[in-house]
Amino acid sequence: MSEQKKALGRGLGALLDSNNTGLGSRSNAFKSMDNGGIYEIEIETIKANPDQPRKDFDSTSLNELAESIKSLGIIQPITVRKIADKQFEVISGERRLRASQLAGLTAIPAFVREANDALSLELALVENIQRQDLNSLEIALSYQHLIQDCGHNLEGLAERVGKNFTTINNYLRLLKLPESVQLALRENLLSMGHARAIINLDSEADQLFVVDEILKKSLSVRQVEELVRNLRNKKSKIESSSKTSLPFKYQQYNNKLKKELGKNTEIKRNPKGKGSISIPFTSDQQLDQILQKLLQN
Repeated sequence: MSEQKKALGRGLGALLDSNNTGLGSRSNAFKSMDNGGIYEIEIETIKANPDQPRKDFDSTSLNELAESIKSLGIIQPITVRKIADKQFEVISGERRLRASQLAGLTAIPAFVREANDALSLELALVENIQRQDLNSLEIALSYQHLIQDCGHNLEGLAERVGKNFTTINNYLRLLKLPESVQLALRENLLSMGHARAIINLDSEADQLFVVDEILKKSLSVRQVEELVRNLRNKKSKIESSSKTSLPFKYQQYNNKLKKELGKNTEIKRNPKGKGSISIPFTSDQQLDQILQKLLQN
C-alpha cells in the first residue's frame, strides 16, 4: 500500500471503500455522483471558488496542516459542487484542499452539494465568517458580499449568520477606512479594536497619523481610544474658535454698536462671511429707541 493511501486510510479514506457506509469510492464517483454524498474525488478535477472571500493563506499554517494530513489523513471532508462532467468547485474547505496538495495527495474526500452560483457564494461566505482565524477585514468583506451579491439586508443577514446586528454593522464600517488602513488590518498589524477607534476620526490625515503612532509605539486599544479623543477635542476647539472669533475690524464695529445703543449687541460671522447682528431689547419703548438711533445714522 502506498504512503498516500495509508495517509488517507487513517482518515476518511478508510470509510470511502466501505460498503456499509453508503459512501462512494473514487471508482464510482463520477458514475453515481448524487448530491448529498461523500466521495473520494481526484484533486485535479477540483477548482477553487473564484468568489472565495478569503485570499490570504498563511504558508506556515498550510505546511503544518499538510504534515497533519500526511500523518492522520483528512479528518473532515471539503464541500464541493459539480459544475461539469468530472469538474467540481470548492464551496468550503479550500485550505484543506491546498494542504492536501502540499501533502502529495491526489484525491480528497468531498461532500457533493447541489448549489447554484448564488447559493455557492453564500455558503462559502458564511463558512468563512464562522471561522475563528479570519482577520476582521476578511469578515467585513464577507458581510459586504452577502449584502451586495446575495441580496440580504442587515436584519436578514444577522438572522442568517446568527450574529448581532450591531456586530455586523461595526465590521461593515471598517470598509470606509482608507486602503492603507485596511491593508494594515488584513496583515493583522491592527486589531478590530484599533480600527473601531480610528474610524471615529473624520479626517483621513488624522486616521493615518494614528495608524503610524500604533505601528511605531505599539499602542494598545485603550491608548488609541485616548489619542482619538484628544484629536477630536482639539479639532472641536479649533472649529469652535474659528466660528466665534471675529476679524479685528468687525470687533471694532461691535464695540461701537454696544456704545451707541447701550446694549449687549453681538455680531456673529462664520469664516464664509455669513452671520447676523443681534440687538436685544426688553420693551417696545427700547425697540423704538434702538430703531431711531439706527435710522438717524
